[in-house]
Amino acid sequence: MYAARPFRAGEVVLRWDTSVRLPSTAIAAIPADEQLYVHPLDEAVSFVVQVPERYVNHSCAHNTEVRGFCDVAVRDLAEGEEITSNYETDGAGLSFMCACGEACCRKFIGRGPFESSGR
Repeated sequence: MYAARPFRAGEVVLRWDTSVRLPSTAIAAIPADEQLYVHPLDEAVSFVVQVPERYVNHSCAHNTEVRGFCDVAVRDLAEGEEITSNYETDGAGLSFMCACGEACCRKFIGRGPFESSGR
């Protein structure tokens, strides 16, 4: 996903479409490839992230952050620049090995394999 125009820091780059909702207990019933795009709305309800926001990649040197189900620029973005977000802080609760290639890459995003969930 690339910026079609320049954005200033603090400007909303994308507003998420949260209209495709499902009970969180029903996530296992949707196709596995769609489960990758499920995001919690609250403890009981989740939603399926829609196009175009589902195509925002993670980067440890992200240029947007999630605020109120919007991607907001954390610095000025140039036209044509890839729009990236920090999946560790977006509220989805994902855990994965990172390969973003940035000098500041944390290598692992989310709860590590040896961390307790506190549950």
